Amino acid sequence: MIGTLGAVVLDCPDPASLAAFYAELVGGTVDAEDSTWVDLNREGGQRLSFQLAPEHRAPAWPDPERPQQFHLDIAVPRARLDAAEQQVLGLGATLLEGDQDGARNWRVYADPAGHPFCLCAC
Repeated sequence: MIGTLGAVVLDCPDPASLAAFYAELVGGTVDAEDSTWVDLNREGGQRLSFQLAPEHRAPAWPDPERPQQFHLDIAVPRARLDAAEQQVLGLGATLLEGDQDGARNWRVYADPAGHPFCLCAC
């Protein structure tokens, strides 16, 4: 095992509103850092996060021209971030964005099918 699933993140045009919807649907407490990122913390459950995507185009299920849009955040101890990167690259991932020489706490990758995910220092 390389890390643990930290959050499921949904891109959307209004993170606070979508978080409120899911809070009603599955329960939890909305925690808004700012207007671009909102967490839905669920006691004993998986965290959902909502990220601002101003140009968001909603999926049109099952139209492949407008597929589902989300990414996974994988929590990894900071001391293991470089080793975890080597492991995911070895599994077939592609680095999309680095951590800007340590200025950010995450690195963005694509899985072998092109879906984005992040390794996030914890």
